[in-house]
Amino acid sequence: MAGKNKKIRITLIKSPISQKPGIRKTVSALGLRRMHASVTHEARPEIMGMIRTVAHMVRVEDMES
Repeated sequence: MAGKNKKIRITLIKSPISQKPGIRKTVSALGLRRMHASVTHEARPEIMGMIRTVAHMVRVEDMES
């Protein structure tokens, strides 16, 4: 791909303890281990789909390149 992918920062703002196992696995797959921890990912379709699944638990911010 010739274009540069956009970076996003994902922060866990709600505990996954009381959630269904699929949601807990999605949070873990994103690399979020602790409350208020942040990870950086490229805004690819598979990452955006995972974010939609756990949208009620995370905060997503665009990063300046």
